[in-house]
Amino acid sequence: MGRIPGARSQADEVAGENPDDRRPAQYLSRRRSDQAWLCLFRYRKEEREAVEMRYFITGTAGFIGFHLARRLLQDGHEVVGFDGMTHYYNIKLKHMRNAALAQFPAFRSVTAMLEDRKALEEAVESATPDVMVHLAAQAGVRYSLENPKAYLTSNLEGSWNILEIAKDVGVNHLMLASTSSIYGANPTVPFRETDRADEPLTFYAATKKSMELMAHSYAHLHKIPTTAFRFFTVYGPWGRPDMALFKFVKNMLEDQPIEIYGEGQMSRDFTYIDDLVEAVVRLSSVAPSEANRVADQRVETLSHQAPFRVVNIGGGQPENLMTFVETVEKTLGQPAKRKMLPMQKGDVPRTFASPDLLVALTGYRPETTLNVGVKAFVDWYLEARGELEP
Repeated sequence: MGRIPGARSQADEVAGENPDDRRPAQYLSRRRSDQAWLCLFRYRKEEREAVEMRYFITGTAGFIGFHLARRLLQDGHEVVGFDGMTHYYNIKLKHMRNAALAQFPAFRSVTAMLEDRKALEEAVESATPDVMVHLAAQAGVRYSLENPKAYLTSNLEGSWNILEIAKDVGVNHLMLASTSSIYGANPTVPFRETDRADEPLTFYAATKKSMELMAHSYAHLHKIPTTAFRFFTVYGPWGRPDMALFKFVKNMLEDQPIEIYGEGQMSRDFTYIDDLVEAVVRLSSVAPSEANRVADQRVETLSHQAPFRVVNIGGGQPENLMTFVETVEKTLGQPAKRKMLPMQKGDVPRTFASPDLLVALTGYRPETTLNVGVKAFVDWYLEARGELEP
């Protein structure tokens, strides 16, 4: 597969003379031993740059946290990861991600829950971070209908613990993962960060909006430079098993039907994982302050009361759900058995990011196409699925 546009080259991450060693590190070899997923992340110390920054990242065994931590480690930074290793989905995938990160000398992991204030405090204090990135959360829109308490404890109590500790240690930049679900059924497109976003359709979205509001108050009271980024339908290799792409590919390969909600009439602003990570890395060096206030007030969200800003991370190129399905079919070379279903509770008809503020702050916007991103996921899944079986 060709190099993914906008992504860092991963071919140099692996050593050895075997031609299989020169493949991108996100792939796994069937010809290797059971430790293949570790071997393909061997890290040559002589290529490591001097440590530039210290990062504390929650959720490093998760999909986005893993990719962000790996990118920062590749760039020569030091990362302490914090993850509860919950059983929301296949725990083996989380262990695989964690083990891959452990191959970097500059990575250290702590396993504990966000609600464990003492463990969290000790982890942050030992990390002495320049930047804290809070990605850990109870994810999933639909699961919030089944187990809302998990969202209350993780997304509210856990996030409050992060805010308290950030206040105490005095980080240069606190970064918080929010969601496009906050926009609810916003009738105006594209979704701008300045749009009214206080009518969430799910408890998941409500907890994320509440986190943003809590963070603004802490930024004001304690002068913590804080960026909350709203993700738009992130996908790619190492993704979560509860996400549409993972389920579609798995079911199609097993000759099982795929469930298509909203009768396929929905659209999503899909964001490839490497694009999202690139955006977060660039934003990490833009801690909110009056010095970097964007002149265009139609898009700027920097608070007049606090060093706090909300930023969308999405390319502003939504795709119809059926186009997404057809892309998967084309990539796998087989048709799907389609099970058309009505829209589920809490679903929104569309998401559509305005990338204008992200571009103004970083000069970057996500651009990886569905064809490229879906192929990257399928290639990874075909190699990894043997390792994921119980």
